[in-house]
Amino acid sequence: MFLVVRDEDIKKGLTTDKYFIWTEKILREKRVNPYVVAEFTASRWGIFSGLNDVLRLMEGINVDIYAMPEGTLFFPHEPVMVVTGHYLDFARFETAMLGFICHSSGVSTKAFRAKLAAGDKRVLSFGTRRQHPAIAAMIERAAWIGGVDGVSNVAAEKYLGIESVGTMPHALIISFGDQVAAWRAYDEVVDESVPRTMLVDTYCDEKSEAIRAVENVERVDAVRLDTPSSRRGNIRKIIEEIRWELDIRGRRDVRIVLSGGLDIEDILSLRDVVDAFGVGTSIAGAGPIDFSMDIVERNGEFCAKRGKRSGMKQVYRDWETLEDEVRLFSQDGPEGKEPLLEKVMEGGRILKETDLNFARDLALRQMEIIRRIGRAEEFVRDEV
Repeated sequence: MFLVVRDEDIKKGLTTDKYFIWTEKILREKRVNPYVVAEFTASRWGIFSGLNDVLRLMEGINVDIYAMPEGTLFFPHEPVMVVTGHYLDFARFETAMLGFICHSSGVSTKAFRAKLAAGDKRVLSFGTRRQHPAIAAMIERAAWIGGVDGVSNVAAEKYLGIESVGTMPHALIISFGDQVAAWRAYDEVVDESVPRTMLVDTYCDEKSEAIRAVENVERVDAVRLDTPSSRRGNIRKIIEEIRWELDIRGRRDVRIVLSGGLDIEDILSLRDVVDAFGVGTSIAGAGPIDFSMDIVERNGEFCAKRGKRSGMKQVYRDWETLEDEVRLFSQDGPEGKEPLLEKVMEGGRILKETDLNFARDLALRQMEIIRRIGRAEEFVRDEV
């Protein structure tokens, strides 16, 4: 019904680049099929995700795969994933494997930066409406791994087991034609476990609507500002006015939620006056991590194209400092550092899949280490 490539076609390798089809034809006719080691690296840092889809893709194909756990912080030129096997067994799947990890890791990395920037304030993923609905679960999964505190798309409940979160749209208020009536209806109808976050910028200025909300609705837990850029003005002053008016009315308990075109700089500049950020396009539409796949061994011999280092490698980490060291896989590891790449597939059989919450906890643990060692600003501003 929708223009979406079917699972079975991805599994067959139909989502490949044409030159892999020509490569297969040439190698088969010339009877060339080396046993290779292919590694996946990027020239920047990020949070690795998308591995589970790679494993499902390659299940039943005679390859071995080694990978960092999803949620792992990786640094430039470190292999995050390694595939070993006869080249013709997986040549046409390079495009799909890259697509899975490039896209997902890009979202996870931006979510990680947003949460790191927000400190102890909440960050919510609001952006699946900016992407094709077929990948809504993938977007929310990647954002969750990156460390967001909640996701808005209901598909996350079915596909990920994550309870979705939300407030109310302008459409609800416009349907009633009256803010107070809409707020009261929300408070009366929606399940009591859901926070009462009232949208306060539909018809009037945000301050006056926030005051009307707390004075006319029995339960108000938060107010949300989703002001368009054409009307936003000095949003910090607006938020400070709202905070003042709520506080003097004895409503210091009412939180302020901000959404609408937010990015890292907005979070940094407003985290002292905002309690939660609804971040949409910035996370869901994050640029992909530009991973590449490169053959580094052929039939047991070192080989690599220009700009790449030959040999199958392992990455070792000092978890106190997040300092990594890359060595040949066949070498002994340095004392005091742990290997990051682990075998997750053998002969096409999946050995280990990702536990979603473990991946998220890993990302958050690394976030705390970054803060402790004083490198938060560096990662937030993407200057690693």
